[in-house]
Order: sequence, then structure tokens, then C-alpha cells
Amino acid sequence: MNRVSGIISAALRGERVAPDAALALATCDDLGLLSAAAGRLRDQGHGSRISYSPKVFIPLTQLCRDVCHYCTFAQTPKKLAAPYLSPDQVLAIARAGAAAGCHEALFTLGDKPELRYATARRALAALGHDSTLSYLAEMARRVLAETGLLPHLNAGVMDRDELLQLRKVSVSQGLMLESVSARLLEPGLPHHGSPDKSPELRLATIEAAGQAAIPFTTGILIGIGETRRERIESLLALRDQHDAHGHLQEFIIQNFRRKPGTPMAAAPEPSLDDLAWTVAVARLLLGPEANIQAPPNLSPNGLGLLLRAGINDWGGVSPLTRDHVNPEAPWPEVERLAAATAQEGKLLLPRLPVYPSYAQQTERWLAPGLRAPVLRRVDASGYVRGDDWSPGARIPIPAVSLRPSLAAGPLIGSSPVYQAANRAASGQRLSEDEIVTLFEARGRDQEVVCAAADDLRAAVAGDTVTYIVTRNINYTNICSFKCGFCAFSKGRGPRELREPAYDLPLEEIQARARDARQRGAVEVCLQGGIHPRYDGQTYIDICGAIKAVEPDLHIHAFSPLEIRQGARTLGVSVEEMLRALKAAGLSSLPGTAAEILDDEVRRVICPDKLDTEQWLEVVRTAHVVGLTTTATIMFGHVDQPRHWARHLLHLRDLQQETGGITELVPLPFVHMGAPIYREGRARRGPTYRESLLMHAVGRLVLHPHIRNIQTSWTKMGRQGALMALQAGANDLGGTLMNESISRAAGADHGQELPAAEMEAMIRSIGRTPAQRANDYGLAWNESVMARCN
Repeated sequence: MNRVSGIISAALRGERVAPDAALALATCDDLGLLSAAAGRLRDQGHGSRISYSPKVFIPLTQLCRDVCHYCTFAQTPKKLAAPYLSPDQVLAIARAGAAAGCHEALFTLGDKPELRYATARRALAALGHDSTLSYLAEMARRVLAETGLLPHLNAGVMDRDELLQLRKVSVSQGLMLESVSARLLEPGLPHHGSPDKSPELRLATIEAAGQAAIPFTTGILIGIGETRRERIESLLALRDQHDAHGHLQEFIIQNFRRKPGTPMAAAPEPSLDDLAWTVAVARLLLGPEANIQAPPNLSPNGLGLLLRAGINDWGGVSPLTRDHVNPEAPWPEVERLAAATAQEGKLLLPRLPVYPSYAQQTERWLAPGLRAPVLRRVDASGYVRGDDWSPGARIPIPAVSLRPSLAAGPLIGSSPVYQAANRAASGQRLSEDEIVTLFEARGRDQEVVCAAADDLRAAVAGDTVTYIVTRNINYTNICSFKCGFCAFSKGRGPRELREPAYDLPLEEIQARARDARQRGAVEVCLQGGIHPRYDGQTYIDICGAIKAVEPDLHIHAFSPLEIRQGARTLGVSVEEMLRALKAAGLSSLPGTAAEILDDEVRRVICPDKLDTEQWLEVVRTAHVVGLTTTATIMFGHVDQPRHWARHLLHLRDLQQETGGITELVPLPFVHMGAPIYREGRARRGPTYRESLLMHAVGRLVLHPHIRNIQTSWTKMGRQGALMALQAGANDLGGTLMNESISRAAGADHGQELPAAEMEAMIRSIGRTPAQRANDYGLAWNESVMARCN
């Protein structure tokens, strides 16, 4: 027992359990000890999240050349109405699944039945195919194209070329190893007469799938005559495969169920405790990040036990079709599964057939034609989007609670989310991992984060909601940069553009500045594309022209990219450029062009733009010369919570150094017109949950250094912005007048929100409106307010 305790302690420290130590676990019968450790290890990797895949089951053929002694799925031709489902039958099942809310089309079939049955060969020929795999590929392709369901294929033993052909039409594939014990092939044992159950062949298929970069599902079948030591040897073999290629997205621990009419109809089934023992050992051997599943329909009375033993996934659950492999075991309703999961303090989440971490790396793991369908379905963590909302779209906001109900039980002060939120609210600098924990909060944890942020907002900013009367002046939409997220910038030709290319003369900029002042604006905000004919003097001249006609207007202008461009074209330093602009009348800089301050992301969305350190250096230098800046984060495209965490930490550290950032402005990615989305390389903006959390987590992480969190009504919509004001934000931004960047990307929330309407919105949630200046000093005076209203 001392050795087992040492093995467990090492596993909990993140150490790999060596093979000899792993085999020693075969003699440990202390399920409580193993499960407690496995549950802790699972929580390290997955927190409170337990996933499942809403799927529809498509049994393409029940013919098989193998004769496993426990199987009722495989049938002889005489027992089937037809050897294969017809295309119409396949598509009817898939359409019904899509209508029922499924994401996965699980194709199951026997192993190469045409090698055994002439009936199968004739049926395939009539369908226009020479192999089962060829017909499978056609039907997977059609299901994806005609129903949108994502195919997952369990097609048996294959070589690398066959796997690669199916990779083109499926997001994931699978093959159960079952056992590495060749002994089970001997006469009288369950795999006798089944050539495809050779462990050597099955491991070769799994190996080939890794070489082909296929997200792969595998696992072991327990209770068919193997020993516990052989189970551990099987898990170690799979671990070696995953270590080599990283492709085993799921490890299934499946318990044998005896079935009438099979040679093993009287064989004993493994107990629930034996199944839980195997799950716990699998977790200890495979580590915290592994996805370990046990089918819930095969152990309906042991769901809590399996959760405590360390699973993090329930596998595919169908609301429509039965489990054709285990027809005697109906799927539990999702509501019952969610309740059993919640009873163990966990949250049930739907996923795609490709697991979240693989869905976050589509370039590596998916064929080109499958990347867009996956990206359009997932959130930043790789799970199924929890709502249909997208930034900028006129879609009703989802119902959401911003405060945890005490009726659901007391808050757990030791939870990682609760602890991180409280540490942040006390002004402590969180780690990247702690911030990721906040961003990944769901359910009650999400309510905890939003409530903590709103309480902090009340303590820091009170119940006043500020806004500024401003006018946007976008002086040109011609840009020589090729940012993948931008639908505003134009090239030389105006074809297929939302609006033609333009370049405003100084006289038009002056006219717009005068008009802004007459309408009560205290600020003009200027940004544009990087026009190939512009130089630093252009930006200086723009400031001078505005000051010549409206000397009292605050000029909030030029992103760090424009500043660097101006300095480069004049052959001067960034500091010299900023001082020249300040002398010409520049008052502050918008902290745009930040996107995500992580070069891993920037290399994808804006590879020719300034990098993270260059952006930080321009903003730092602006603060040194006496210019304040805002700070933005544009999120919801190819980024992930860890990138958001790094971005916020960069801002916090810079603000602690300089104190020159006036506010954080979260900018949810508007996807409709963005090239990177239209090319199928980005998600469709953040979810509503993620957008609210960005405001809330921004408030917490940046405290006490950045006091103001602004919400963008052009991106969030009016109701969405009001919710953000109740989740940590304290500023409604600008009235804008002529907002065009969000509109160019496809946003439908208007180009102006007059001050009177802003104030009515603010009062509708019981807050007090206050007009402000750019530096957050109040700008109240009767003459200005009369013009604003």
C-alpha cells in the first residue's frame, strides 16, 4: 500500500507513472483511495466541466467479417432487410438528428464485410462502389454537405491511405483497441475467429491514425476475460501511442454487457466497482488532460460513482436513435444526465465529435474542408457555442443570470473561480492560469465572476455611468495592410465593397469637426487605414487643420500602428513623432491596433502589422510624452482564453508602470464581412457569455490600475451593452456620429446613439448618467447638454 500511495502522490504532482509502477496498481483494491486521487487529477485538467456529444447513430451496415462472441450488432445477410442503408435512409436519419439538435453523425459498421459476403459485394456494386469504405466516404461527405452534421467514423482496421481518404470527410475517427491480450484470440475466448481483433493490427491502425493527424477515439473493453494487469498493459500501449502523436482525443472505458443469443450470454459482467476501478487507474496513468469516457447507458445506476472515479466525458448521447451496439441499454435523457452530473458538483456541456482542444487547432487536426464547419460551431474553449448570438447582429440577447442564487446553495469559498475572483478584487495580480479559469467560468461560476466584477465596479466607480459626446472621423479606408479581421480597409478597386474607397481632404475633416462641435461634441476620434501615400506629416497636418477651426476640441486620434508608420516615413523616432503630433494639437491616442497582444495570434490575423512589443512601446512612449491612451482587446476569432489572459496582463503591467491608460474597451469581433471568417479560418465572433465575461474579467484583472471599463454598443447592441454595465462596465462609450468600422464589418446597431437615448438607457437600469471628457473628467454644462439633446 505504501508503494501505491507513492504512485498516487507522484501522479498528483504531474509525474508520469512508470510502467512497472503502473502494473503494481493491479493489486490495489482500495477503490476509495484510487477514485479520490483520480477525481482530483481530473479536476486539475478539466475543472467542473463534463462533456458529451449530441449525436445521431447511423449503422451503415451490420455485416462484418468478424464473429466476436459478445456482439449482436453484426448480423448475417439473411437477418437484414438490406446489406447497407441506402443513401435516402442515411440522409433521413441525419436530417432528423440535425433537427433534434445533434452535431455528430456517428457512422458504425462492420469490418470490411465484402471480404466475407458476396451479398455485400453485389450491394456495393449496385451502389456504385467497390468497397464499404468507399461508400462510407460518399455518405459522410453527403451528410456533411446536406445536413451540416459532422461525421465521426468507426470503420474498423485500416491502413494509412484508407484513414487519409476518410480524413477528408470526417472530423474524427475511432477504433477500440479493446485489449492488447493476444490470448483472447485463442479458441473458446471472445475474439477467436475475428481476424480484425488482433492487437497488433489494431495498434497499427491507431498508429497510422496518429501519423495522419486524425483526432482519434479508442479505448478498452473490460470483462471479456482479460486480467487487470492486461487492462493496464492496454492503457500503457495507448499512452505510448498518444505520447508519439498526440492524437488520442478520447479513451473509452467500456464494460461488457452480456446479450442473449451470443456465446457469452451467460458470462459474468464486470461490477460497477470494477468499472470504476479501471476508470480511476486509467486517469492515474493517462494524466489530468486526457479525455476519459464511460458510456452512461451501460451503467445507468453508477453515474455518480464513475464521475467520482475520474471520467470527464459521457461520450455520444443520442436523443433520437438507439445504441445499435448495445440495443438493450437505452441512452439516458440529457436532462437526467445533467442532473446526475450536477449532483456531483459538475456542469454538463455539449461538445462536437472532435474534442475541444482539437477544435482549437483546426489547421493541424482537420482537413481544409472541415475547418470552417467546426469553427462556426465552437466557442473560444472549443465547446459547442452556447447561444446563436454574434456581435453586431440584431439577434435578441440570450437570457442570462448575473448573480448566483443562494437558493441553489451557498457559494463554495474554496472553488478556484471564487478564489481567483476574490484575489483579483483585492488588487492582487493573477496568474495566467487563474485568469483562464475566470474566462472559462460557466453556469454558477460565471454568475460568481459577473457579480464580483459588478460589486467591484460599484466600489470603484459608484452607480454613475459615463459617456462622451464624440464624432468619429475615418479619414480614409484605403489601407496597405492586410489584416484578416478587417472589413473596413479597402484596396485600390471598389468592386464588391460595402462602400467605395475614399480619402477625405483636409477641408472635409475640418467641416466634420465644426459640425461635431455644433452638435455638442467635446471630442473627435480619428482613425483610418494606412494609406500608401500618407506620411507622418499627413497626421500632423490633420491635427493642425482641426485645431485651426475648433481649437477647443479634444483630438483623440491615431492608433499605435499609425504612429509607427508616421515615424518611419519621416525617419524620426516614435517619441519624436508623438511630440510633433502633441505640438500640433493631438490630445490622446486610441489604444486600437492591439487586437490580441500575443504574437501567436497576431501572426494569424495581422501578420504584417506591428507586434506585441511594438504596440506596447508606442503606448508606453505616448504616456512618457504626456498623452493618455485607451486600451482595446478585439476578441472572438482565432484566439483562446489564454491569449486573453496574456493581453490583460500586458495591459495591467504597463498601466502599473505608466498610469496612462484611461479605460479598457472590449471589442467583440464582428465576423460577417471579415476576410478571415469568409475564408473559413475564424469563429463567428465571441459568444454572448464570452462577451460579458470579457467585461467582467477585465474589471477584475486590471484592478486597481485601470478604473474604467467601456462597453461598445455598436458591437454589443443596446441590450447587450446594458447587461455589460451590470457585469463590471461603467462607461457606455461615445455617441459616435458616423461610426463606420463596425458597420463595414456587418454590424447592424446603427452609426449614432444620441446623448438623450444614452441617458434613457442608463436610467433604465437604475444608474445615473454623466457626460464626461476623454480623461473622464465630467463635461457637464447647460449649453453643451442643450446641443446634445
